[in-house]
Amino acid sequence: MTILIPILGDQLSHGLASLRGVARDEAVLLLMEVADETTYVRHHKRKIALILSAMRHFAAELRADGWTVDYVRLDDPANSGSFTGEVARAVERHRPSAIRIVEPGEWRVRAMIEGWAARFGIAVEMLADDRFVCGILEFQTWAQARNDLVMEFFYREMRRKTGLLMREDGTPEGGQWNLDKENRAPPKRGLNYPEPMHFAPDETTAEVMALVEARFAGHFGRLEKFALPVTAGQARRALAHFVRTALPDFGTYQDAMVTGQDWLYHSWLSPALNLGLLTPLEVAQAAAQAYAAGAVPLNAAEGFVRQIIGWREYVRGYYWMEMPEVAQANALGATRALPEFYWTGETDMLCLAEAVRNTRDHGYAHHIQRLMVLGNFAMLAGVRPQDVADWFLVVYADAYEWVELPNVIAMSQHADGGRLATKPYAGGGAYIDRMSDHCGRCRYDVKRKTGPGACPFNALYWDFLARHEGRFRRNRRMTNMYATWDRMKPDAREAYRASAAAFLDTLEPAAAGWAR
Repeated sequence: MTILIPILGDQLSHGLASLRGVARDEAVLLLMEVADETTYVRHHKRKIALILSAMRHFAAELRADGWTVDYVRLDDPANSGSFTGEVARAVERHRPSAIRIVEPGEWRVRAMIEGWAARFGIAVEMLADDRFVCGILEFQTWAQARNDLVMEFFYREMRRKTGLLMREDGTPEGGQWNLDKENRAPPKRGLNYPEPMHFAPDETTAEVMALVEARFAGHFGRLEKFALPVTAGQARRALAHFVRTALPDFGTYQDAMVTGQDWLYHSWLSPALNLGLLTPLEVAQAAAQAYAAGAVPLNAAEGFVRQIIGWREYVRGYYWMEMPEVAQANALGATRALPEFYWTGETDMLCLAEAVRNTRDHGYAHHIQRLMVLGNFAMLAGVRPQDVADWFLVVYADAYEWVELPNVIAMSQHADGGRLATKPYAGGGAYIDRMSDHCGRCRYDVKRKTGPGACPFNALYWDFLARHEGRFRRNRRMTNMYATWDRMKPDAREAYRASAAAFLDTLEPAAAGWAR
């Protein structure tokens, strides 16, 4: 009796549920590099290289651990190009009695798997992915018991469940659940920003990099100086390095942006985490243990833990509860094409140019660059949310649909009509000026409100509120914004809207076929 155990490219965990309780001599592990997954959107070169290298290293570790591994390379002439095609070939080779697989992270892949039993005529067992703190059904049960989906209450449940940063009496460390107000300090001059740990490519990674440069030459992004962790061992070293060198100041400055500083105090562990080289619990525990040892302040540990067991787990639950309808949501009726500068970075708006440059060079930008610069601009400009989501899925090395789609469609673009976020994440130039050093270096004047030399974010912000007044005026969290709008003289309002229209007329749309 042989059990075929396919392992997907984001399931590179030795503790994977499908590997437990199975004898090594009764199983064949199937890992597949398939063309469909590299090109269903035109992924960043760095993301493709990361996944293929990590898969090859993981396969070698599994063989060393005594497993039989059937590994299909992308450059195998017989490669069918799809998950289902490769499973079909593996069924022919191994004649298994059953297929055992951990549930995938993406809706489209689950749809493929659900057709395997009928196609192959053998039992297919799909197991829950218990690497996450909160299961899909557990999230749905939580959501159905509430009248809203406020993340804060979900986060508190996860803190209680894990015991992270909790006192023995069941109350949170420091007496508060959320220290977000202590995570918003603007950058100071002269700070020493530590870089994430870099790993020089070994022979396996170098081989993959050459394959990617040859086969995906037209894809977005740069592959030079690739240094991401590609094994669990490397990822744990990177985690320890982050906790030691950057986490102490992460909490205070996690929302800051500095020209030319690509990492600041951020961990850049999400690629390893989303691949399965790290688990969310071990990452969150490392931060909590550092706090318990007195090595980091509470606002740093809590802010980091909130991102891992709060927001990350929350958006996964939301994704599986709202799919597939949320993928096409467009509550604000946005129709503008994605601007070309999202690909080239050729814009005089320094905040946007910097975010695109960092994205192109590293497949990375931190959460405020993604949300309040790139996402905020797209929403204010009325860019079609599906174009924005496709772009985010293409360009980031940590982007998988389950985490990317809710963050873009629902949080960043408010396209779900407010089911996830109670107000749109909209901001003008003043926010970017407060949280960065970009505005002092920019051609546009953030202090000017309208006209050719004014920061475009200023006019776009008020134009956005005016366009969607019918939807947002009664939102209690936006009362102050509309009160300010009401106090403006008619000519001031007209000037804002005219300036926004004039700027939007200058935007060049991206060429057709950029994502797929």
